Amino acid sequence: MIHLLDSSIAPALLKTLIEQPPGAPWYGFVRVTRHLTDEAFCRALRKSGCVMLKLGMESGDQAVLDALNKGIDLQEASAALRSLHKAGIAAYGYFLFGTPPENEAAAGKTLDFMRRHSGCIDFLNLAIFNLPAASPEAKSLATQDFYEGNLSLYKSFHHPGGWQRQNVRNFIDKIIKKHPAIVPIVSRTPEFFTSNHAPFFTFQNNSFPSIDKT
Repeated sequence: MIHLLDSSIAPALLKTLIEQPPGAPWYGFVRVTRHLTDEAFCRALRKSGCVMLKLGMESGDQAVLDALNKGIDLQEASAALRSLHKAGIAAYGYFLFGTPPENEAAAGKTLDFMRRHSGCIDFLNLAIFNLPAASPEAKSLATQDFYEGNLSLYKSFHHPGGWQRQNVRNFIDKIIKKHPAIVPIVSRTPEFFTSNHAPFFTFQNNSFPSIDKT
């Protein structure tokens, strides 16, 4: 199994992997692009050995994505998830809650997006936003220090819309993770090492996919 460690595998590299398969199952992190909306392209990726792609969806509310300048189009994201599913490539969806432009209503739209695509999302990462201490946003928000340690590079902040961290955590734990469409996804997400163990759960009968080496 090959884990490509790029923070985002470029479309050009994906094309190269199709043309020159590595000879072993592989997975990695990608941005949602129009390439992934093409079912033929996704099938070619699967043939090259791709068993799972980690996708930074971030939000299911287009207004939040636009405010964060993520460059993600939800219609493309929807098409990409469906194309990957049809091609047999597992999707590990990353969603981020509690960002400054989000509120509970926007988080509800994200839940609705996950619900509508639950048949195409194999694993989930549900994260709470940490505000980087050196970010431009930190200068415009009321902030305070986290406890010392790994979070020392981040700031706790007073959410401009009142969508505070504990509210966000409760929404994730009590609303999202309890939703009937989401429970099966959360249940199959590996308890340890999460995304790095997940590809091993995509194989039926623990067998690796056939790789065309011709």
